[in-house]
Amino acid sequence: MSAQTDVTEAGPRLSLREAGADDREFLYRVYASTRVEELAFVGWDAEQVESFLRMQFEAQDRFYREHYVGASFAVVECDGEPAGRLYVARWPEEIRIMDIALLPEFRGRGIGTALLSALIEEAEREGKRVSIHVERYNPARRLYARLGFREAEDRGVYLYLVLEPRQQTAS
Repeated sequence: MSAQTDVTEAGPRLSLREAGADDREFLYRVYASTRVEELAFVGWDAEQVESFLRMQFEAQDRFYREHYVGASFAVVECDGEPAGRLYVARWPEEIRIMDIALLPEFRGRGIGTALLSALIEEAEREGKRVSIHVERYNPARRLYARLGFREAEDRGVYLYLVLEPRQQTAS
């Protein structure tokens, strides 16, 4: 999947485009939306939460760009409207989903399933496994399990999930 790639043919029109400098604030909003529940109980005021989230967003972005050179950093669009982000590293034997996140108003509409299914199909065509690190209590784990991902390793806060390519049978 590359810049301006259509992901689905039915339902909402999903596409991916390479994230640019003008998308920075949007990408921050997507990131921050994934931390709302977690930070609701820390007792910080809005300014402290905002400062913390900005610092964490910058650190995460720096880490991804330093450790996943050549990865794709895409904005997910739904019917032409920015809806989320999809960061993917493509390696010789593996497609690593670095990050997939949608704004709350786009969750639960099948968008994540469509994005993941497209990556799974790409991996199948190329004979690669698909992998992702997911927080232990992330509700998206149910989606990953439904799509066939299995826990390969417990890494503390994160679980390393993989989906191996289907075995080709000799005829």
